[in-house]
Amino acid sequence: MNFNELSAARPDLAFIAHWVDNRAHVLDVGCGDGVMMDYLQSDKQCSGYGIEIADDKVLASTQRGVQVVQQDMENGLGLFGDNSFDTVLCLSSLQMMKHVEALLRDIVRVGKEAIVSFPNFAYWPHRVALLKGRMPVSESLPYEWYDTPNVRCATITDFRDLAQECGLEVIECVALAEGKRVSFLPNLRGDLAVFRLRKK
Repeated sequence: MNFNELSAARPDLAFIAHWVDNRAHVLDVGCGDGVMMDYLQSDKQCSGYGIEIADDKVLASTQRGVQVVQQDMENGLGLFGDNSFDTVLCLSSLQMMKHVEALLRDIVRVGKEAIVSFPNFAYWPHRVALLKGRMPVSESLPYEWYDTPNVRCATITDFRDLAQECGLEVIECVALAEGKRVSFLPNLRGDLAVFRLRKK
């Protein structure tokens, strides 16, 4: 997969990919169908693994040539030692976890750097939906309240506070809307939050 294909399919991933160095050793926690690792391997000569629980997504990842460990992320990353990876990705998965803080600490333990993304609950259409008495449904939150896999809702400000509590350095924080960076009022106008983190 080349950059143009990734950008067309997932503009958010195309933006995030520029933070991953060429030939980096990468762990993709909640790798889904493996599209990100596929791109990183083929276009940036990265090595590494994906972690995924769903059978169909594990199959899709392996068909792309991605090495996948089938495991529930809630069980932690005990398979890997400290600083085993240059970069650990956790893209649009953290909000599905019951134990967010524990997993976040584990992510930065096994990686020299981490990139985490999640739907920004403070995005203005989400606020409007709540004012109308409805749970938000959007491109970044595409599920109805009764069938969503998301068990946590967070804003950019919330996550920044959590990172500080966990003793992490925020290298960069970006809000995206349709895969493009939002600079003005990011917590209001960005539907996806992306944090680049490392241990202090």
